[in-house]
Amino acid sequence: MNYAEIKYNDIANGEGVRVSLFVSGCRHRCKNCFNEIAWDFKYGKEFTDDVADKIIKSCEPDYVAGISLLGGEPFEPENQPVLLEFLKKFRSIYPDKNVWCYSGFTYEELTGTRPSRCYTDITEDMLGLIDILVDGKFEQELHNLMLKFRGSSNQRLIDLNKTRKEGK
Repeated sequence: MNYAEIKYNDIANGEGVRVSLFVSGCRHRCKNCFNEIAWDFKYGKEFTDDVADKIIKSCEPDYVAGISLLGGEPFEPENQPVLLEFLKKFRSIYPDKNVWCYSGFTYEELTGTRPSRCYTDITEDMLGLIDILVDGKFEQELHNLMLKFRGSSNQRLIDLNKTRKEGK
């Protein structure tokens, strides 16, 4: 897997100060995507163990609330195996820090209740390590600058812990 960018001390992509990892590769091709350069799976640099360790180390200070995964598309099937292992490692070191993930896929697609290319044998394992999911493709026609942590009104901010607890 490649990554397009890492933002340390990011405050735009989730609550609190975070480290944001922008993965490469996305087939959604949303009109006016803010990160079109990351559509290419080969764009950027290789996500190595050293890169993962640097991100994890950067989360050590108490003021860092957690990490955010963006793209590209974290849930493209090609990206899931690497991100799942990264999230497992992150969670083992920082069980009390949170994980946000931005995906153009909907929750229903990610859980397999609506057919989609994103649903693999490890998708639910990956979802199980994420606290907040911002789901749905960016839709230019529904763009709204007043939305917090979202670009268009079709996108949902889903508390996955609460969703798992309530079963809905």
